[in-house]
Amino acid sequence: MALQLYTPEQQAVGFFDGGKIVEQKPIGFPGEGSAVKRVGTLFYWAWFSAREFGEIPMHPHKGFEIVTYFMSGVGGHKDSLGTHSTVQGGGAQVMQTGSGAYHAETMEANTTGFQIWFEPFTGEAVKRTPTYAQFEHDEFPAVVENGATVKTVIGGKSPVQLVADAQMWDVTLEAGASFSKEVPAGYSLTALVVEGNTVWQDEKKEPTRVGHRIFAVYGAESAERVTVTAADGEPARVMLILVPSVLPYPDYRHVREFYA
Repeated sequence: MALQLYTPEQQAVGFFDGGKIVEQKPIGFPGEGSAVKRVGTLFYWAWFSAREFGEIPMHPHKGFEIVTYFMSGVGGHKDSLGTHSTVQGGGAQVMQTGSGAYHAETMEANTTGFQIWFEPFTGEAVKRTPTYAQFEHDEFPAVVENGATVKTVIGGKSPVQLVADAQMWDVTLEAGASFSKEVPAGYSLTALVVEGNTVWQDEKKEPTRVGHRIFAVYGAESAERVTVTAADGEPARVMLILVPSVLPYPDYRHVREFYA
């Protein structure tokens, strides 16, 4: 499969609290109009920004594993499990919603980040006790090499370990620096360029420019190594998520227990 690119106009948008919280959604909820409906276990991906204090009132979740990762600012969380806490930029909130839980969210002014939903096998997930955990920036492992800072957010040695098959990295590139990743056969490397511009190249094709705010999906039929380089003599920052290209079990719509 070739590298597929999606402009902001092909992504969904969202608003909360009267527009105080604005979202660009590489993958929106069903019916929101994003060109990409899902990629394997990656069900939903929103890039949010709050220019002033905003809040989202109590609402329910069930089955899904939800990771809220903050690039900057302060995010607040309270839930039906008794949690009431905040996390700083660089940190993450993780809800494995299991049999069901309610939560509310707040964002201080100048808070940015991502809320990302992953779908485990719902028939088992809805039988689990819901949990909440949070981690600050310095709890995540990071490697600095040749101008690339690679922070592991999900999987590997990260404290965030999900049931759904998924890995995530926050990659910051100095001008001209590169980051390479092996994409196994049957997997897709998805990415959102959040700062600067990049150039992507695999072992077979010509370089492809992937600019700011572009959502990229690279699906591998056989194992491929993909290299991402900061372009235009400027630094860049990219969020990358590796997931199976196809959900390896029935989705939530086909599992009776999800609606019990």
